[in-house]
Amino acid sequence: MPASHIRRWRSGALALSTLLIALAVPTAAAPPANAATAYNTAYDSTYYKNAVGKSGSALKSSLHTIISTQTKISYDAVWNALKVTDQDPKNSSNVILLYSGLSRSKSLNGGDSGDWNREHVWAKSHGDFGTATGPGTDLHHLRPEDVAVNNVRGNLDFDNGGSSFTNSGGSLVDSNSFEPRDAVKGDVARMILYMAVRYEGGDGFADLEPDDIVNNGSNPYIGRLSVLKAWNEEDPPDAFEENRNQVIYATYQHNRNPFIDHPEWVESIY
Repeated sequence: MPASHIRRWRSGALALSTLLIALAVPTAAAPPANAATAYNTAYDSTYYKNAVGKSGSALKSSLHTIISTQTKISYDAVWNALKVTDQDPKNSSNVILLYSGLSRSKSLNGGDSGDWNREHVWAKSHGDFGTATGPGTDLHHLRPEDVAVNNVRGNLDFDNGGSSFTNSGGSLVDSNSFEPRDAVKGDVARMILYMAVRYEGGDGFADLEPDDIVNNGSNPYIGRLSVLKAWNEEDPPDAFEENRNQVIYATYQHNRNPFIDHPEWVESIY
């Protein structure tokens, strides 16, 4: 066989062999686009160094110790803080309202119709902490919201289902639960679980815990845990939520919401 024919045969055989190997090796499945995976590892070797590598109750305990070191602010100071933490990225004169998604002037803060006020995502009656410095003023769960929408939510637990209402932005309500709009479902879940890890009953306040029921009333519980976990998966942290976490850490409380940095820790603990 001429040398040129041998070279062509060898090249063809090599190409065929490569193709057969490629067909034989299964392609690794890509993770779901909405899977809760590690997002911000920048603080793993510093802020979270005593928590990284742990799981379950050991992880929860370590995170509690870490995030309990914080600067507390007054309830009056929350007004101005929210004007920074929740500033509309497209309009620096406005804040974004949590449940309705509306952009509203920072100057319209108060208690009148058309104003925005300070929504406690962990309803303050669930633990009877009111507006006391501590859980009542913790920026990690306080968000701007329209006065009327805030009243609609009241102290309802979180769950799927319900009907729309004025300025709902896609949020829903029924007789015993509230469902936030899709874009902030994960935000709500991570705020609730932050509160549960931060406030364990050792600093004069109630031991806050998520459970899997609604109608918790004045008990220091909020549900439904199974739904909150699903929301954490469905709605991963976005740039707005991540920036908010950073501003609270750098400027105000000097602690972080670990579930924004590591949403996968929700499943590890709960």
